[in-house]
Amino acid sequence: MISQSLQDRILGAARPASTGRVSQLIGSHLEVEGVDAAVGEAIEVEGDESRLLAEVVALRDKRLLCMPLGSTAGIRFGARASTLNRPPSIGVGHGLLGRVVDANANPIDNKGPITFEDLVNLKASAPSPMERNPIEKPLGLGINVVDTMTPCGVGQRIGVFAGSGVGKSTLLSMMVRGTDAEIRVIARVGERGREVLEFIDRDLGPEGMKSSVVVVATSDEPALMRIRAAFTATRIAEWFRDQNRSVLLIMDSLTRLAMAQREVGLSSGEPPAQRGYPPSVFSQMAQILERAGNSNCGSITGIYSVLVDGDDMSDPIADAARSILDGHIVLSREIASSGIYPAVDVLSSVSRLESSILSPEQRRLLIDVRQVLSAVRNARDLIDIGAYKKGGNPKLDRAIELEPRVTSVFIQDQAHISSPDEAWRSLNQAMEIGS
Repeated sequence: MISQSLQDRILGAARPASTGRVSQLIGSHLEVEGVDAAVGEAIEVEGDESRLLAEVVALRDKRLLCMPLGSTAGIRFGARASTLNRPPSIGVGHGLLGRVVDANANPIDNKGPITFEDLVNLKASAPSPMERNPIEKPLGLGINVVDTMTPCGVGQRIGVFAGSGVGKSTLLSMMVRGTDAEIRVIARVGERGREVLEFIDRDLGPEGMKSSVVVVATSDEPALMRIRAAFTATRIAEWFRDQNRSVLLIMDSLTRLAMAQREVGLSSGEPPAQRGYPPSVFSQMAQILERAGNSNCGSITGIYSVLVDGDDMSDPIADAARSILDGHIVLSREIASSGIYPAVDVLSSVSRLESSILSPEQRRLLIDVRQVLSAVRNARDLIDIGAYKKGGNPKLDRAIELEPRVTSVFIQDQAHISSPDEAWRSLNQAMEIGS
């Protein structure tokens, strides 16, 4: 049986070719006239030495506004351009497991070609709200503080919010190695080139790579390639979900995706809105985040990192992401500077589905821990200057005694992976002492 994506490709190839020419090229802003193509279709431009692929992102005055998928060197005024009569598509299959690919799903790890099982349209729609299975089962991520205080359910979408240098990438690598999910798809969007191999060898390791697919678009690649990397990783995760598999999709970072879309939007003539971000940034964010989650067969659990500018949680991207996601984990620079890793700010982090995936006993323990940490934080100034004397408040006395024991449970070496049962047991023991 021929898949729908292959049928669309065959029908597209049967349509008459439409050719035109390049009328303008300024920076990454490429205009083509004389070509009949729709937004989202691929355009091929003939250069001096090679052909350049571009994607139609907008229409203006009978001209196509395109964003290149490669270097524009060698492209001249009047260069021949033609439509490929199809939207962007990628190959998918189990051959992707253990491989590192670019934004077009082509291998870049020097391990030879990949055998694909299907060809799929890069753009897809989110599962119908009426066909999503409810989120009721917890998904272990191997991190004590996350599995207990901000638990993640199978099919949930959680954001990791942090400034630069607070341990965000390290936390994500621990999640990849510690998850209970069958398949791991990691998108490195706008990544520094030197960090790609470090992440694969040091953080992910051979065991982590066996059931993982890593999609990479470095910071020096065109904006459209960085955007495509995010959609390619999501589409690969969707294909595995359709095979009734449990998938963990990690995207690092949502902020760099938004910055790439801002570049595309402003280049296409969109007006800037919040802090220079055009409206398409926020609509695109909702589209890609809604594609994760449960369907009527498999699941995609999404973990999205958000780089908070200047540790400002009211940043437009952070604020928009928080409103769509099902929870957020906040990393604190103050906690990190005190030598506590992972530097999760428990009182600022929340999982919106904790009541659905935790037992009543776990919920009571979670609330008790939060009350202990909150009591110590509220009285921290008095404690530090010696103004509080033991015996003045029995609840605060208990909190002061328990807080270091709880914190010791949350401190975890990045090489150590724990089970959720182990984490809950350790936390329960810490809270029982001194009760």
